[in-house]
Amino acid sequence: MHDTSWERPLNRSNGVLTRNWRLVRLVLHLLVGVVKAALLLPLVGRARRTELIRRWSVRVLAILNVRLSVRGKVPDISAAGVMFVANHISWLDIYLLDAVCPVRFVSKAEVRAWPVIGWLAVKIGTLFIERTRRHDTARAGREVVDALMQGDCVAVFPEGTTSNGTLLRPFHASLLQSAINSGAPLWPVAIRYLHRDGTANLSPAYVDEMSFADSLFRILNEPELVAEIAYLELLPVQGRSRRELAALAEQAIANALNLSAPCRKSDKSVDPPAVLP
Repeated sequence: MHDTSWERPLNRSNGVLTRNWRLVRLVLHLLVGVVKAALLLPLVGRARRTELIRRWSVRVLAILNVRLSVRGKVPDISAAGVMFVANHISWLDIYLLDAVCPVRFVSKAEVRAWPVIGWLAVKIGTLFIERTRRHDTARAGREVVDALMQGDCVAVFPEGTTSNGTLLRPFHASLLQSAINSGAPLWPVAIRYLHRDGTANLSPAYVDEMSFADSLFRILNEPELVAEIAYLELLPVQGRSRRELAALAEQAIANALNLSAPCRKSDKSVDPPAVLP
């Protein structure tokens, strides 16, 4: 029988080298993003800005060896005035969406103070909301309406937090009012991460008390990630309440992911519908 015990340390060593090499490339790519955000984004028009963000996000996925599969009617990169509504699993969700059609995200206000990433978030047009201030939802909602009316696309994660991808949390309807006020259609988007055999991959999940560093190294240690985005049927907002829209988006995404739709609860939460890493 062939003894392969000597190969195991070599394989582990190769895995560490691969992980560290990916990390170095990711840091360098982040620095490139900082330079472009500082020097290029303020000078270019919307179309060029959108393309720069898309290419940067595509490169992030390539560095992390994420193979992206897109289903449904894919939005054109020039899409305007649409609110995307997606389930939320990982900080990688942001780059999946931006790799197809860059959008403006709504994030908790704490992100703005984070080194480098907070600065980048501001530069790419992220909208912020104070989770601890109930009345800040109205202010953030007005900013979302303005963005949609100006032709920007906005993405929200109405679960208000992440899951591991094997369940769907109830959708909070607060910021969906912005779609109604602006007349922007809702575009439900279902996100999931898979192994090559089609089973759920829990490694990208950014949940519970996990630190960003822990999440990043779990992803870096994966030989390959398969990510799938399904763009579902648009939901017209005319004649519908925000709770109706939340329930419809929730059900559409649950169906696409073969999950049970969560039980509806009273919509009193002011959690932000997106969390950036």
